[in-house]
Amino acid sequence: MDSDGTRDARGTHASPVPRPAGPPEVPAMPPRPPGAPATPPMPDGSAFLTWLRAPRPDAAPGVWRFGHRPRPAEEPEEIPARQLLSGALIAFLVGWLIWSLLQNGYIGTWWWVPFDLIVPDAWRGGDSDLGETGTFILYQGYEVLVALAIMVGAARLGRWGEVWRRFVTPRFRRPRAQETRTTPEDDPAQWNELRAAGAADAAERLAAEARTGLMRDVDHARILRAWQGVRTGRHSLATFSGAVLKDGAAACLHPSGERDLPARLARHDLVTGQVRLGTTVDDARNPYAYRGTGLALGPDLLGTSLVAVGPAGSGKTGTVVRPLAESLCLHALAGRAAVVVVGAAGAGLGPADAYDVVVRIGNQDSEYDLDLYGGTTDPDEAAAVLAEALVGDLADPHPGSDSRRSTTVLAQLLGPFRAVHGRFPSVPELRQLLDGAPGPFAALRQGLQETGQESLLRELDARERQMGQPGDVGGVLGDRVALLDRPAFAGFFDTSGQTRPFTLKALDHPVRVRIDLPQRGHADASKMLARLVLAQFTASVAVREDRSLFACLLLDDATGVVTPEAVRGIQRLRSGNAGVVLTLRTLDDVARPLRGPLLGATGCRMALSGLTPWDGQDFAEVWGKEWTEARDVTDRQIIAETPAGKAVHMLRRVITGKAPTARAVTVRQVERERWSASELAHAVPAGHAVLSLTDVKGEHAPPLLVDLRG
Repeated sequence: MDSDGTRDARGTHASPVPRPAGPPEVPAMPPRPPGAPATPPMPDGSAFLTWLRAPRPDAAPGVWRFGHRPRPAEEPEEIPARQLLSGALIAFLVGWLIWSLLQNGYIGTWWWVPFDLIVPDAWRGGDSDLGETGTFILYQGYEVLVALAIMVGAARLGRWGEVWRRFVTPRFRRPRAQETRTTPEDDPAQWNELRAAGAADAAERLAAEARTGLMRDVDHARILRAWQGVRTGRHSLATFSGAVLKDGAAACLHPSGERDLPARLARHDLVTGQVRLGTTVDDARNPYAYRGTGLALGPDLLGTSLVAVGPAGSGKTGTVVRPLAESLCLHALAGRAAVVVVGAAGAGLGPADAYDVVVRIGNQDSEYDLDLYGGTTDPDEAAAVLAEALVGDLADPHPGSDSRRSTTVLAQLLGPFRAVHGRFPSVPELRQLLDGAPGPFAALRQGLQETGQESLLRELDARERQMGQPGDVGGVLGDRVALLDRPAFAGFFDTSGQTRPFTLKALDHPVRVRIDLPQRGHADASKMLARLVLAQFTASVAVREDRSLFACLLLDDATGVVTPEAVRGIQRLRSGNAGVVLTLRTLDDVARPLRGPLLGATGCRMALSGLTPWDGQDFAEVWGKEWTEARDVTDRQIIAETPAGKAVHMLRRVITGKAPTARAVTVRQVERERWSASELAHAVPAGHAVLSLTDVKGEHAPPLLVDLRG
């Protein structure tokens, strides 16, 4: 039960998913003794229980649900402060004036009529049955009631309640402690679902671990994931209960043995699966329900894929990719996700201890290698993926054909080579075959003749006839393979079994992978390898058996990676419970015919500050237009001719702060862009971004201005 769902993929390695070389080093913490939990326990579990019981109401896509308080969909109309305070003061003065007039008898004694009708005659006068004191109290009480009635009327007329809420209450309001659900039936810390299923002992053990501070958010998420396996029938209740009773909060561990990351930089909520990226700005262009709320992403949104565009220094890596990578690594430790993070060496994508596998291409100290053929044994499948990596960026690599010709050429070589040698060719061997070297061809031919592989021999003959003819793509493929046949990559892409190659077939299991590309000095090779990883990712997730595990590829700097086949692959990811995150410095890094399809294939689109107007135009087109209410207001000043009119106008000026005018308002419905290209280029402050969201269920959020630093 401890290793369920985390054993390695079929045939991709000879050993389970490798563990980090050593335990993570947490700053400012002493080394833990052997056998101790990865995260030192707190003195008690109050902090964990407060977090677990915090309200998480349902909210619109992208809203940080932890402790969220829903707002109205429409903004309430608010009276200007000066007008509100002036009206309150005038209402008070009017009420005081009326009371003074009543007390002094200037408007008669009619206000005593209700008193005379209700109070018996025996209670009036000095010799009444109540006595002098009782009579005095009776008369004074009636006056107080009248005064209160006048005060209530003045308060309603002057909106004193709104004045109190806007100007008095905020000065004395103290932050409320987060509400917790303490009802035993709804308390998540009691694990009532386990009790109802007959695992009361396991539930009690987990509840005790939570109370004593031995459980953390990753433990809670991981055990819930294991419990889902019991509910779906993949595991037995007895096995689950036995693991919990034995190990408590440390049950069902990830193969790495870790229960948390070495460090966290972002705010995470593993109950909802969200990571907070920033705060939605309180701006008129944002819907009122979103203003001031936290902005967060999770697998439900990343399942539609995300593309983020912004110049260097706009925060793509630090404020978008790094928090998402950190969140998905936590999900992997909880058994919920598999993540592959690809970027330049030293890009700041998280420490090596946060990953199970770190592939440093071009670094001879790298413990792991990258399988050039994606772990497949099918020559046609390997040829298709490799052709996409080598020449997928060439819109028209040869006249009158497309990338299928490149796939055919590679298949004509990979099939015979595997039949003879039992493996695919290494990079130098593949280069020789593409260049038409006579020695390798003769060896292949002899091997096929000896084994009687007539069909593969015909494939080899066809390749030999096509070499050197006009339109042959073998030379283009050979030139691209030559970028990998460099001394820096001499120890990589080995197919003889002497290295530890990582393949994306392992995405059937919650593995954490970081691939460092050698962009410095090998920019073209890095682009080609990034295309290779993307092609292998889209091919692998489509054939996974367990699609309940979310798979995500984070590609920092997708320059030269977006191809027609890549766009088609991204469109298919949502149905496979997978997604990709792509960052670009500019949309000019994508071929012009592919920009619209790329933005259409991704459900989440982010435009960071510093965007060019040309890039902004593409975002403006994909976000479309909306109907808005346009008001044309014409003000004409009113001139008073009489002294009374002038006095009234002066009073209005004191109250409103404006000269008396006659206003004509014309209201029209017009269609305008949600965000224009000019606004995206010039009205997005530094550290901000405009982000639209779509979740896997189809619900969407309009473009939102977000402060990525909040």
